[in-house]
Amino acid sequence: MTSDALLREKLKKIEALFAGAGTPGERSAAEAALHRVRARLKDAERHDPPIEMKFTVPDTWSVQLFVALCRRYGLSPYRYPRQRRTTVMLRVPRGFVDEVLWPEFTELDTALRAYLHEVTLRVIREEIHADTSDAPEVPQPAALPRA
Repeated sequence: MTSDALLREKLKKIEALFAGAGTPGERSAAEAALHRVRARLKDAERHDPPIEMKFTVPDTWSVQLFVALCRRYGLSPYRYPRQRRTTVMLRVPRGFVDEVLWPEFTELDTALRAYLHEVTLRVIREEIHADTSDAPEVPQPAALPRA
């Protein structure tokens, strides 16, 4: 199985875990999992009214993932003028964020970052130089005398 296929399979398993799938058949049914999560969101909105929340994510890859995840669940992410591109605003029930959205995002983000790191190192090793270790630390030179 290719690394792309492994990542896709891992992402599907993470989604199924947060959707509350109970059997292996449910885990493979991504559409059913998505409907369950959307139902949880609607239920959360009845008991826990949506509030405006601000999310700050570390980089553009994570922003794209977070926005796509929000949209998948029927949420509408936005930003205000002059906010950084790594800031995402969202009107959502806090309980849904705490129980589903943020935990799922962090799991998916961790998997995606690991994959991107692996691909980046492989390309650098194969195309630029085989040694991808950090630059070594050396003692600081003594101050040069002033003239």
